[in-house]
Amino acid sequence: MGNTKYGNYPDSAKNITNVGDLLTVDLEKIVLLNPDLIFITVEGNSKSDYQKLLDLGMKVFVSNPRNFSGIKKTLSDMAKIFNKEKLADSLINNWNIRIDKVKNTHHLIISKKVLFLISINPIFTVGGNSFINEILTFSGLKNIYADSKINYPVLNREEIVKRNPDYILLYKTNRNEINKLLEIYPEWNTLSAVINNRVFFIDADLFSRPGPRFVDAVEELNRLVLQK
Repeated sequence: MGNTKYGNYPDSAKNITNVGDLLTVDLEKIVLLNPDLIFITVEGNSKSDYQKLLDLGMKVFVSNPRNFSGIKKTLSDMAKIFNKEKLADSLINNWNIRIDKVKNTHHLIISKKVLFLISINPIFTVGGNSFINEILTFSGLKNIYADSKINYPVLNREEIVKRNPDYILLYKTNRNEINKLLEIYPEWNTLSAVINNRVFFIDADLFSRPGPRFVDAVEELNRLVLQK
């Protein structure tokens, strides 16, 4: 059994042999492990590495979960390989119930506009075609850059002031303070999100991976918003 550098959930995954990361794959380690099947993703692995694995005679399963429907399809496809279709159907049914429960709270959310910052220097956010945009929508919020056709557009600081988000989401770092953010962009102190203390520092692992914890991310964000 093998894992990648960033395969850290659940905790037990950290103890599995590391065979690479998003940019590099240790083919020698993989050959020594002699796996029956290798799982890769379109966005997470290169086409050249995929071809190298095929050339080595490996069986490779490729997934491309770009939204909630894609995540469910990936689970169903994997379940067929392991003859676990009933388990997958049960999990997916549970996910759908949980998502519907969150959607039933949308009418309680008065302020809607949200800015999701993947990076603050440079300023990167998420567009309407990204799976993170779907997390925001399912949570009851409106992505102020949902109109962007680019998955991860680069922004200018003045445009953010004009769009004036009610909420700002950032990944947790060692500088999880609004004041640190305002040191870089002091004009943002006029934003509704800052004035109303609606700047949330969130778990990058939970919100940046299109996998089974998608629903956890939706519930977590919905909970934060309902508290504010």
